[in-house]
Amino acid sequence: MKGLLLVRISVLSAVAIGLSGCAAAQMELSHKNLDVQTKMSNTIFVPPVSPAKQTVYVQFKNTADQSLDVPALEQELDTSLTAQGYRIAPYNQAHYLLQINVLSIGKMSPSAAQSALGGGFGGALTGAAAGGVISGSYVGAGVGGLVGGIGSVVADSLVKNVTYAMITDVQLGVRSRHAVQQQTNANIQQGTSTMTTQNTSQVGHWMDYRTRIVSTANQVDLSFKKALPALQGQLVHSLAGIL
Repeated sequence: MKGLLLVRISVLSAVAIGLSGCAAAQMELSHKNLDVQTKMSNTIFVPPVSPAKQTVYVQFKNTADQSLDVPALEQELDTSLTAQGYRIAPYNQAHYLLQINVLSIGKMSPSAAQSALGGGFGGALTGAAAGGVISGSYVGAGVGGLVGGIGSVVADSLVKNVTYAMITDVQLGVRSRHAVQQQTNANIQQGTSTMTTQNTSQVGHWMDYRTRIVSTANQVDLSFKKALPALQGQLVHSLAGIL
């Protein structure tokens, strides 16, 4: 009886390994090519201006936990804007103020990336590990858990479907000839039971527009080293397209 059980386990394990291998092969085929996508939470429309006013000041920051070559990215963006007819100008001479802050770069599940996009500018970020592999579920009297575990381990060891995401908040200021009055309302948490409300107002000469850009790169066994250049390229392309 014991020998029969061992034979049964061996046969089912072999089947599980075969099925997991097929699932892994299907995943590898479906995600073999690098897929890079970029989406914006809000579209920004700016009024057309004369060539003399096509001047922009760029402020590029990175507050993510991954290092970026910010000067190189800013230079790449400056080159793209210049190719579109814009001139990079000092702050006090620019008609447009383009402020960029990279908030997060790393592995993220597609659903978490979509959630970050839906949160819009300044929205909270919810991290989630990039998920995983396809594995079958098996049911058997006393051996189902073992077989399913073997299949999962085998599939895990074969391929992983990996997604990296870059989340960036963007604020575009357009200089106005007229005074612009802005009012800010903020609720600030004080401890666990106290909330402080702050109201401020100021007058300036900038009309501000805000959006969030989320770029994702997906591929089987994708490495950060390979994903980063693609994500950066998509970000620069989207930023240049705002103006």
